[in-house]
Amino acid sequence: MDRAIQTPHLPALDENGLLLDPFQWDETIAEELAHMVGIEILSQDHWLIIYALRDYFKKFGVAPSMNNVCRTYQKDKLWVHNLFATCLNAWRVAGLPDPGEEAKSYLSDM
Repeated sequence: MDRAIQTPHLPALDENGLLLDPFQWDETIAEELAHMVGIEILSQDHWLIIYALRDYFKKFGVAPSMNNVCRTYQKDKLWVHNLFATCLNAWRVAGLPDPGEEAKSYLSDM
């Protein structure tokens, strides 16, 4: 790790704003992380995405295809992007660790 971001109310974050220890995540931390990326209030749709990402990561250890997340909830393919601005922001708010350079590139482009 090159450097970590220190914030008074959050566990340690890496240089990309991702939790260093995803086991420290809870809904209060999600709300703080959301504020950091410019989301004032997490709606029910935000929470659906957050928990879908967390569940997928728990099962498979990688980021899911965001198109599959959208399809699961019968939403437009830009649903995640429209709610979080980037899919990487959704990953951040979900409190998940650095997914690697290739996945970050994919998540940032979505």
